[in-house]
Amino acid sequence: MLLADYHVHSVFSDGKDDIESIILTAIEKGLAEIGISDHSYTFFDNTYCIEKGKEKEYVAEVKRLKEKYVREIKVLCGTELDAFSDIDLSRYDYSIGSSHYFKRGDKYYPIDENREKFVNAVEEVFGGDFYAACEEYFSTVAKFALNEKVGIIGHFDLVTKFNGQGDLFDEENERYVKAYTSAVKTLVAAGKTFEINTGALRKGLRKDAYPAARIRKLIKDQGGKFILSSDSHRKEDLTFGFSLYEKEL
Repeated sequence: MLLADYHVHSVFSDGKDDIESIILTAIEKGLAEIGISDHSYTFFDNTYCIEKGKEKEYVAEVKRLKEKYVREIKVLCGTELDAFSDIDLSRYDYSIGSSHYFKRGDKYYPIDENREKFVNAVEEVFGGDFYAACEEYFSTVAKFALNEKVGIIGHFDLVTKFNGQGDLFDEENERYVKAYTSAVKTLVAAGKTFEINTGALRKGLRKDAYPAARIRKLIKDQGGKFILSSDSHRKEDLTFGFSLYEKEL
């Protein structure tokens, strides 16, 4: 199996390490490929993403290091594209499509920043109906099927990040199952690859990777494919938990 990690954040967005130190750690860990995928610019939230105008510098730095370490590892320049981000993807080797917000009018509500903000968003936007929130979330993710430059779907069921105890909504509820099933079928039919993302597992927010086991089975049954992703923001977290899921690839 090709040992690679494609969902990796650096100091260009909300990561803790510079790109070269990440690459050196990847080499130490024996990776054959490493993809840097910093968050795309979102005009309504500058706290976590690449700064406007810094994209060229980011791409140039990855290219420089790609050439510097070409004999030791294959380096790819990617981006994690938010559903509400509008950027030029032609400069990147690959793109991960992710949804991090609900949108109402001119206001954007973060899904995964913290539990309180998520719950408040569901209350304000959906009148407390978590299933309506999930339906909108999966509908938004499914739209990546229309973007030919997005090949990977990031943390597919991110909407469950703060539902580890099942106290916000029932993930076996018919409405929830119908919502993610429809999105899976749309994305698989469009040839998208899903990541098995160990980020929340590492943080102790979940006991399983994204997406949940039942959703991974659905994806596989539909003919979908997976890659492993650490969603790392620190170089030491590269490939976290990969050994738990290698057999599912």
